[in-house]
Amino acid sequence: MNNQRSLFFNVDWPIILTYITLCIIGWFNIHAAVYDPSNPSIIDLDTNYGKQFFFIISAFIIGLAILLLDSRFFNTFSPIFYGITILLLILVLIIGRNVGGNQAWIPIGNFRLQPSEFAKFATCLMLARYLSSGTIKIQDIKTQLFAAFIILIPTALILLQPDAGSALTFSSLILVLYREGLSGYFLLIEGLAIILFILTVLYNKYLVLTGVLIAAGTWVYFNRKSRNMIKVTGWGVLFSVLFIFSVDFAYNKILKPHQRNRIDLILGKVDDPRGIGYNLNQSKIAIGSGGLWGKGYLQGTQTKYDFVPEQSTDFIFCTVGEEWGFAGSFIVVILYLFLLMRIVNIAERQRSSMSRIYGYGVASILFFHIFINIGMTIGLIPVIGIPLPFLSYGGSSLWSFTILLFILLKFDSNRMGIN
Repeated sequence: MNNQRSLFFNVDWPIILTYITLCIIGWFNIHAAVYDPSNPSIIDLDTNYGKQFFFIISAFIIGLAILLLDSRFFNTFSPIFYGITILLLILVLIIGRNVGGNQAWIPIGNFRLQPSEFAKFATCLMLARYLSSGTIKIQDIKTQLFAAFIILIPTALILLQPDAGSALTFSSLILVLYREGLSGYFLLIEGLAIILFILTVLYNKYLVLTGVLIAAGTWVYFNRKSRNMIKVTGWGVLFSVLFIFSVDFAYNKILKPHQRNRIDLILGKVDDPRGIGYNLNQSKIAIGSGGLWGKGYLQGTQTKYDFVPEQSTDFIFCTVGEEWGFAGSFIVVILYLFLLMRIVNIAERQRSSMSRIYGYGVASILFFHIFINIGMTIGLIPVIGIPLPFLSYGGSSLWSFTILLFILLKFDSNRMGIN
């Protein structure tokens, strides 16, 4: 009994209250997004908002169960969690249900389980366990390759579904490696890769390649006395050439037409508000029409008349913008910022390296989802179809984010840590 009292005294209540607030905000906005006058009750289990109520209650139970477990449980069983999610990701490719072009769900009665969501917390745990091993040094190439291996296995399997949005989420874990001592050059390389990708999509690959060669030649000229710099530049040019041609191949041969269209839309190559840009255009109209204070609960015309597809899932933020306006949207963003800052603060105060690494994994995953989802609803980022944490409809996503967050809360409630 004393241990349980100590647990609930030590748990980070500001994060729990923020989590509960976001879940409730999500529930009411899902109710608004798919409101059915014939089933007005917000807890009617025949509706998506009624099902979300069940998902929220069950998520609270999952969170409580995690807090009652021993912290060492997650360290001990992290390889098993990781292995199970890998097996589920393989299984979904065999027996999964195809929805919207992605074979990402395993049907279980009337419920659909999405393994890619649960792979996030399992990968964070496995990565944290590996990097916190006593003899591991992030500067060693062997360590970097094995860490990349842990991240890339679920990424590759999710790409086979194909679910590019969920797969891209795992790229955020490079921030964890950077926090643990990975050279900043890797972040620079990632940034340059993004720039090369955009340029290759916008312009002819040979034109981009010419620009790279000119820039490299200029750099070598001003650093011609440094053999090491010339060598590094040479390797950089080689990888740039390979990357440019791989982007051109992937963009034209691997990406599906609708995925290319979304990228072209954001980069300004096409302007089709009634065709491929319909979802984004309607989302921006909904958010803009909310003004400062919004139209009021259940009063959004874009929401009420189903102008925005997937409004209870990927585009839930535009419901917030239309019905609660800039003020409501600002409050939601502030709640997310507080949550992320609090998580980073929790990660930094951990005595255990595994707890700290896991904490940064949680922050990275949540940041990616929040930034990308809100960014795509306002037209800053291509629509890649990932949920907004704790707000979007869906049991798999809510449960996985709950597990992700509450494992960290469990680690933090016992700052003796795990060795």
